[in-house]
Formats: sequence, structure tokens, C-alpha cells
Amino acid sequence: MPEALPRRTVKRVDRTFAFLDLCGFTAFTDQNGDADAYDVVAGFRAAVRQVAAERGVRLAKWLGDGVMMVGVEPEDLVEAVVDIECLIDKAGSPLAMRAGIARGRVMLIDGDDHVGPAVILASRLCEMAEPHQVLAEKGTATPLMANVEERPLDSQMVRGFERPVDLVRVVPLDGHAHGVGS
Repeated sequence: MPEALPRRTVKRVDRTFAFLDLCGFTAFTDQNGDADAYDVVAGFRAAVRQVAAERGVRLAKWLGDGVMMVGVEPEDLVEAVVDIECLIDKAGSPLAMRAGIARGRVMLIDGDDHVGPAVILASRLCEMAEPHQVLAEKGTATPLMANVEERPLDSQMVRGFERPVDLVRVVPLDGHAHGVGS
């Protein structure tokens, strides 16, 4: 057996994470069948791929009717998620999208796996989001983001976190997201 490699310092990186999900997919599949469900997922994935390519955002993994995305620059990822939600809505998808976004320092393992609270927070915010909502921790949208803004929500306890999280809804700057007034 070869000698164990010496322990190296854990590499941490600052990244922004998003989880996107189609709302009600299981019920839709039960009611409409596999062919219609396939078409909805294919349309969702096409929209995600198109916007991710335009914004330079990485698709970390597909999660059935959802996706995990990673961005080096928060501006690109946050604006991409809002763009995707608007595109899905304008395309007339029978299922709404919801999303959660979080940013922070995480461990980078094996060069492509991110582990840390920001990943978990993004996932949990996606679970908490209503249809057509993009939830994030306050401060996720930066002044460099020319196309989105934060709309404040109440602080909420998030499963797995000890303190309440100050939440915002991220919307297009013109406020024309589904269910958002000007």
C-alpha cells in the first residue's frame, strides 16, 4: 500500500449557487403522462442551457426537473436565474419555476464539487420559494447588477441554520416578474 499523501490546506472558493425547480412536476406527470412531462423538462433545459451559455454560468448538475448552477461572478448567475424564470414564463410553460440563490465561501473538492453552507442555503431557499419566486439572502444582488433588484421579505428560519436569514425576492429591474407589481 502506498504511503498516504500529505494533508494539504483545504481549498475554499467564493461562489454563487442557484437551485432551480419546476413546481408541481410530479403531479403534472401523473395527470398528463410521460410525453408531456418530457416536453416540459426539455423546454426547461433548453432555456437553462441557452441563458447559462449567454451568461457564462456553469451547470453543476441536472436534478430531474431541476438544476444546480454555479457562478464565479454573482452578477452573472443572479441575472441568469431571473432571465430563465422570465423566459420559462413567457414561453408559456404549464409549470412555473422557482429558485433559491446563495453566495459564500465553500470547500472545493476534486476540482468540481462544492461543499458548504452556501450550497445548502440555495437548495433550501428553492424549497421555500413559491412558484415564480427567486429567493436569495439579502445582499446577494450587488450594485453591479444592472438588470435585477431585491425586494425585501421577512427574515425567516431556514432548516439547518441557527439564525434567521434576511430574505429578498430577486426580480427584473422593471418589476415585470410574474406576480410582482411595479
